[in-house]
Amino acid sequence: MGSGQVTDWQGRNVTVAGLGVSGVPAAKVLHGLGAHVTVVNDGDDERARTQAAELEALGVTVRLGDGDTLPEGTELIVTAPGWQPDKPLFHAAEQAGVPVWGDVELAWRLRGRGGGKAAPWLAVTGTNGKTTTVRMLAAILEAAGLRTAAVGNIGVSLLDAVLGEERYDVLAVELSSYQLHWAPSLRAHSAAVLNLAPDHLDWHGSMEAYAADKGRIYEGNRVACVYNAADKATEDLVREADVEEGCRAVGFTLGTPGPSQLGVVDGILVDRAFVENRQKNAQELAEVSDVTPPAPHNIANALAAAALARAFGVPAQAVRDGLRAFTPDAHRIAHVADVDGVAYVDDSKATNTHATQASLAAYESIVWIAGGLAKGATFDELVASAAKRLRGAVLIGADRALIRDALARHAPEVPVVDLDRTDTGAMLQAVQEARRLARPGDTVLLAPACASMDMFANYNRRGEAFAEAVSGLGA
Repeated sequence: MGSGQVTDWQGRNVTVAGLGVSGVPAAKVLHGLGAHVTVVNDGDDERARTQAAELEALGVTVRLGDGDTLPEGTELIVTAPGWQPDKPLFHAAEQAGVPVWGDVELAWRLRGRGGGKAAPWLAVTGTNGKTTTVRMLAAILEAAGLRTAAVGNIGVSLLDAVLGEERYDVLAVELSSYQLHWAPSLRAHSAAVLNLAPDHLDWHGSMEAYAADKGRIYEGNRVACVYNAADKATEDLVREADVEEGCRAVGFTLGTPGPSQLGVVDGILVDRAFVENRQKNAQELAEVSDVTPPAPHNIANALAAAALARAFGVPAQAVRDGLRAFTPDAHRIAHVADVDGVAYVDDSKATNTHATQASLAAYESIVWIAGGLAKGATFDELVASAAKRLRGAVLIGADRALIRDALARHAPEVPVVDLDRTDTGAMLQAVQEARRLARPGDTVLLAPACASMDMFANYNRRGEAFAEAVSGLGA
């Protein structure tokens, strides 16, 4: 089960590592193809037992509470993307010469199996902005009349997309660094790396390893490798990639684009990559006002999506129409309300410093609500870059002291309210304190730069708590 397509799964012994959103579908697909499937899982909780019972009813073997032992006779492991490469299971597989695939790799190998031509993949990765960019890309492709879907790490199973009854012309695929690590043979039509900043280093082991896994998305690209001209590390990944002959490097920039770039001129998104005589000509694609919200990092997302769509031959008007039709997901720099001349914006999805830096850069005068679980992050660079924009700061969550100390070092004149509580009711108090600090024309911005699990089930619930607190201000 090396690099080639597997055509006969009948009787093959495959181990699926991990239950959950990727493991259960993978086990069902492999069982349906005739493989002898064994699922191993670290946990043995109620949810795992329910999933195990469902699979065992089909004839799948499930071993709960033991995710480290390689089942005898295993010919292939298909792993959940989050399982770390240093697990004993994978060491045992390496010693035994057993290949390890992720569910993305499995989907890539199975594409086209249901008959007909396999849909090409337009793939997106990056530390931040992946989901928004992929959804923008899907909206543009749909505006061009193409059958498409936004799939992958966005929450829609790639296995369902490649094996279901729906026939697609092209897929817009979001890929995480975890998924790319376990997808050695993936070869996209075109791909983009939006940005690179330290994240998930506990999983990858180093920034170099993290970047290398992100860079896998460019391997074997046929038409375009799209990179961020403001982030040299993404261009470096393009230079290092082994692509098909004729594949081009295409940059995107918030400034005036050079040849083979997309950028912005006088409030217009323009293309100097996919036009005749790109040394002299440019194609207008859309207006900045067509992008919702028109924050700088979201304009960058739109340019990356447009570049991938243009690489697939989409006309300029479809880029404009798709961007106009696109509505962002909740809790991504979402305007909640205006109260007494102050805007309240929910960017609860800004769970790391890189995303928060982009969010803070979108507004001129900010009362910043931040804090939560820092996940090892430091905040000096973030605070220093945003200090001149801060009217005040309200800190919540377990690791708020790290942000408070960075504010003391780099923005000592900024008033700070440190809420010494981590219960969910702290958000109501945070919003009330932010209102007290704000002046007409300011923006109260929830951009926590931290994970939410110290106080909330997830970032969605944190954003909902913010919106609920804001709704009470006008009462």
